[in-house]
Amino acid sequence: MTDSTNTRRRFLAGTTALLGTTALGLPQARAQKAALPEKEVLKFGFIKLTDCAPLVVAYEKHFFEDEGLNVTLEAQANWKVLLDRVIDGQLDGAHMLAGQPLGATIGFGTKADVVTAFSMDLNGNGITVSNAVWNEMKPFLPSEGGKVKHPIKADALKKVVDKWKTQGKPFKMGMVFPVSTHNYELRYWLAAGGLHPGYYTSSDISGTKNADVLLSVTPPPQMPATMEAGTINGYCVGEPWNQQAVFKGIGVPVVTDLEIWKNNPEKVFGVTRAWAEKNPNTHVAVVKALIRACMWLDASIANRVEAVKMLAKPNYVGADAEVIGNSMTGTFEYEKGDKRPMPDFNVFFRYFATYPFYSDAIWYLTQMRRWGQITETKPDSWYLETAKKVYLPETYLKAAKALIAEGKAKEADFPMKSDGFKGPQDGFIDGIVFDGRKPNDYLSKFKIGLKSADAV
Repeated sequence: MTDSTNTRRRFLAGTTALLGTTALGLPQARAQKAALPEKEVLKFGFIKLTDCAPLVVAYEKHFFEDEGLNVTLEAQANWKVLLDRVIDGQLDGAHMLAGQPLGATIGFGTKADVVTAFSMDLNGNGITVSNAVWNEMKPFLPSEGGKVKHPIKADALKKVVDKWKTQGKPFKMGMVFPVSTHNYELRYWLAAGGLHPGYYTSSDISGTKNADVLLSVTPPPQMPATMEAGTINGYCVGEPWNQQAVFKGIGVPVVTDLEIWKNNPEKVFGVTRAWAEKNPNTHVAVVKALIRACMWLDASIANRVEAVKMLAKPNYVGADAEVIGNSMTGTFEYEKGDKRPMPDFNVFFRYFATYPFYSDAIWYLTQMRRWGQITETKPDSWYLETAKKVYLPETYLKAAKALIAEGKAKEADFPMKSDGFKGPQDGFIDGIVFDGRKPNDYLSKFKIGLKSADAV
């Protein structure tokens, strides 16, 4: 879309607003003026994954323009580059890993005040192993109806890893970033099957101390090629890079994050605190557009099919539409030909997916503590205080209320009276219940990982 088209749209929107306020009187006109975006021309970053869809849809369906925003979307090389460019102001905001604003705030890796008022999706990740590893795992897996029974736990992988140890062979897996959902989900799955994924320490931030499985960072689009080359034996990544392994015949997804933690939060839209404070109206306008995009994405399969075509474009994800559609349209393929229904693999709006729950932030913080990224014990109160520094439900609710007032959404679409907690959650592969109000009690329940008072 050309700049002249954007300018014309903004002019028409402004004219319509002005005509509407003339009859309503000066106070209403002032209210309209006060709500205008402080900054109209914006640049947002994303990584080439299907869960960048809310940004793509908000752009392609002109939801940003409806809010008076002239947005450019720009793919980034990796998660570190993306975060750094938001922090230094080259990007106004970005599609981020849920752990990135939290990690930056507590000073793990990069120290900066990064906040989020919007959760972009639930689920969407998988764990894939090479064909060679799959062939070693498969004899240990139960079958049902002639197919491998799911969900697959890491117990079967442990037998393979233990065998490799006796042969002096290290077992290596990739994840996308130290504070990524993928890192924590992969660690969770491995530990639930008796495999230690390693600790981070103040002197060793590789995260491999005491590890049975060595985890390292690989950018998402490079995962399949890195595994095919034998550099890693498996990985945890978002789509379409698990389905790409199936498509290329080089690997098998063994479990999805929906099966590890049912309806887990995945990505967020992140900005710096300074940007949010300088541009509060713009922030609300962006969240409004993103909410509408997520509503559209979950409204019908037809919309998902249209979204797949958008995402397949080279300037977005750039993968084959068939590969993207494998997971985006309500199915998921494990072994080649073993495609199963999975309507909740990608959730963008259902289950209050877009609301920034404090309890989601607290879960990520517990995993940072569990694996040593937080090096010392913290009281329960610290977890909530940190969540409140980063998650901004008040901004989200301003956007939601505006959409309701405009007739674009219903009050029932949002958790308007939420206190920020989902309540105890039991949808984990190991059966352990998570209560965000009791993070230290939660940490005490794991056989593998740091407890409240432990140190590495």
